[in-house]
Amino acid sequence: MGMFDAIDISSSALTAQKTRIDIISKNIANANTTKATGGMPYRRQTVVFRESKKSSFENYLKRFSDKFSGKGVEIEEIVEDESPFRFRYEPGHPDADENGYVMMPNVDVVVEMVDLIDAQRAYEANITAINTTKSMMMSALDIGRR
Repeated sequence: MGMFDAIDISSSALTAQKTRIDIISKNIANANTTKATGGMPYRRQTVVFRESKKSSFENYLKRFSDKFSGKGVEIEEIVEDESPFRFRYEPGHPDADENGYVMMPNVDVVVEMVDLIDAQRAYEANITAINTTKSMMMSALDIGRR
């Protein structure tokens, strides 16, 4: 593991968590959007992470040279939540059906806020990891100067 690998790993996590925060913000902003693309209500999106890896040949060599082979985290894909839409009784709404029900997005603002707090804490933890790594490097340089 190189000297800057810890910073590289934490910075990849910062990028991933920022994207997660952006998607959560998009979900909250569209919590009441009854007509999105295709005429259906907005569908909640989630981010799927995966471990960043080098090419397969490098992974094969790395497996035998040392125990750590990951290079951080990256976004594999952004997927739509397939849970059912909610229905709300609003007979005067322009998108209401013949019974007065409006099909609403499958976004629960409380769940999104909990996810947002989780993503924020993960972001903060990675900033702390970068600062700690930086502090350790500075201490190592100080030891080398003596």
